[in-house]
Amino acid sequence: MSTFKAPKGTYDLIPPYSAKYLAVRDAISGPLRLSGYGYVETPGFEDVDLFARGVGESTDIVTKEMYTLTTKGGANLALRPEGTASVLRAALEANLHKAGGLPVKLWYSGSYYRYERPQKGRYRHFSQVGAEAIGAEDPALDAELIILADQAYRTLGLRNFRILLNSLGDKECRPVYREALQAFLRGLDLDEETVRRAEINPLRVLDDKRAEVQKQLVGAPMLRDYLCDACKAYHEEVRALITAAGVAFEDDEKLVRGLDYYTRTTFEFVHDGLGSQSAVGGGGRYDGLSEMIGGPALPSVGWALGVDRTVLALEAEGVELDIPAATSVFAVALGEAKPVLFGLVTELRKAGVAADISYGGKGLKGAMKDANRSGARFAIVAGDRDLAEGVVQLKDMESGEQSAVALAEVVEVLRTKLA
Repeated sequence: MSTFKAPKGTYDLIPPYSAKYLAVRDAISGPLRLSGYGYVETPGFEDVDLFARGVGESTDIVTKEMYTLTTKGGANLALRPEGTASVLRAALEANLHKAGGLPVKLWYSGSYYRYERPQKGRYRHFSQVGAEAIGAEDPALDAELIILADQAYRTLGLRNFRILLNSLGDKECRPVYREALQAFLRGLDLDEETVRRAEINPLRVLDDKRAEVQKQLVGAPMLRDYLCDACKAYHEEVRALITAAGVAFEDDEKLVRGLDYYTRTTFEFVHDGLGSQSAVGGGGRYDGLSEMIGGPALPSVGWALGVDRTVLALEAEGVELDIPAATSVFAVALGEAKPVLFGLVTELRKAGVAADISYGGKGLKGAMKDANRSGARFAIVAGDRDLAEGVVQLKDMESGEQSAVALAEVVEVLRTKLA
């Protein structure tokens, strides 16, 4: 046994369980690829200030959870705790917003890192698929992203998730609400850190999960009562478009999300089968983020869905994904037939057929065990006598039927049977 183990709060993905993660990533990204979103991949670490400015200095992510390091050259870097700031930075650096045709639509997949207390559904290393639509202020974009996420989850077979929706206002109406909320919070009995947070970003206090804080928030002013006419109209159009698409949602006036950059539309996907870590994904509009990190005004919207938590949600509902076997054809070589069957396996792979062969010089019994374990639909068995006759034995692993097939015709016969 190895001396080393995966670090606390992390996990290894190994077969066959890892196939679930690949299937979830494909299902989430599928609707995006059909909707004009192109793939982007960013480094696993960025300048610390990118997240301090964009995510927010008052957030738990920046104050408590970022993994930071100083390079030999003195640069301060952080392992990326979320994807939006990195993707927007990459888009700005590549001048994608100047290439014409806004919005710039991007999707991504990768690992993210936060120093949190590990528990089921919350890890220090986790996987997400995300999408960003950069450079356009349009309720249809907000609705599109919510609908695409809903479509992805339903394609996977998830049913018991809910979509929570809210509006956080904009730079016109939110300052008025901010002052009213701060005045309310100053009258509460809060600890020093929460008081400090209330002065920097009071909306974050609404997101506090502690019962002693939530109990005091009863009667707090609600942002909906402070929304300007433009934000009200924008939010109503988002709601109308989602409703027209047949996607159910719940209005949640306390929904804030944990990042400072959100404006107007904010939403969260929750699954009640996951206990305290019920959020499986979320996002919203972030119209001022580009300017926060030194770019031009680029109103944008996006989301990130947790692959880890989506897998847990599937397990909570008892949903079994239809994952095809990694191998369709397994070759068993007897006697001196190995070089010929190895060449045949290579030809099958070139023809697009998932094929494998028994290694290690095993006999018929051991090699057929390998074939069974592989999940292959067909086995090709051949010895010296078969090759002398120019045939192989093709065995259907489901029915047990076996027949001789001319060596020159094996590839085409299998392609037809597996089509």
